[in-house]
Amino acid sequence: MALVPCQVLHAAILLSYCSILCNYKAIDMPAHQTYGGSWKFLTFIDLVIQAVFFGICVLTDLSSLLTRGNDSQEQERQLKKLISLRDWMMAVLAFPVGVFVVTMFWSIYIYDRELVYPKLLDNFIPAWLNHGMHTTVLPFVLIEMRTTHHQYPSRSCGLAAVCTFAVGYILWVCWIHHVTGVWVYPLLEHLSPGVKIIFFAAVTIVINVFYLVGEVLNNYIWDTQKCHPLLRRGKGKRRQTQDKKY
Repeated sequence: MALVPCQVLHAAILLSYCSILCNYKAIDMPAHQTYGGSWKFLTFIDLVIQAVFFGICVLTDLSSLLTRGNDSQEQERQLKKLISLRDWMMAVLAFPVGVFVVTMFWSIYIYDRELVYPKLLDNFIPAWLNHGMHTTVLPFVLIEMRTTHHQYPSRSCGLAAVCTFAVGYILWVCWIHHVTGVWVYPLLEHLSPGVKIIFFAAVTIVINVFYLVGEVLNNYIWDTQKCHPLLRRGKGKRRQTQDKKY
């Protein structure tokens, strides 16, 4: 019974992201017609990441229900792979990228919205859609962390994966500028080359910090020494069952 609320939650969040993506793609904005299209914006990439992640969560929930009481070891192996993929995406992409997009967007927006989200965009993107892209991501990912335990990879592997994503996106932004002569974000137009390097390095460091925050938060929430005794016993039983299976 404990799985039912999580299943409903995952399905609802997935539908929410699908709706946001469909509405965003339906907007006829000039930026969508230029080189790179929507994929040049980290916000859009993050929405895709979140949608894929919660899609995997829904698939994992369904697989878990279908394999319950089934002794097929092949199905158990497939379920274990799905869970590993879900946990990896949460640790390396969904949490650090999602938190980074929300915090960076609203920090710069409060300072000077023209640097990240020019007022002209209000003519294309309604307020509810803006919050769907830049606000609800944070509570959704925090709810997921609170309701589902995720096994983080080793810290070195996790940080290496996050760095790879961050550097890859920075190179993508630089390539777009090389091709079009225009920076994806107006903020970059005001920075000198040396300051840009410092800015990109700081961005990479910040997203790695968010990875570490996610790891610490996950461990804190699911620390068996701090959980309720009933939850601790339940978790112990699950671990014993997994030990027998694997």
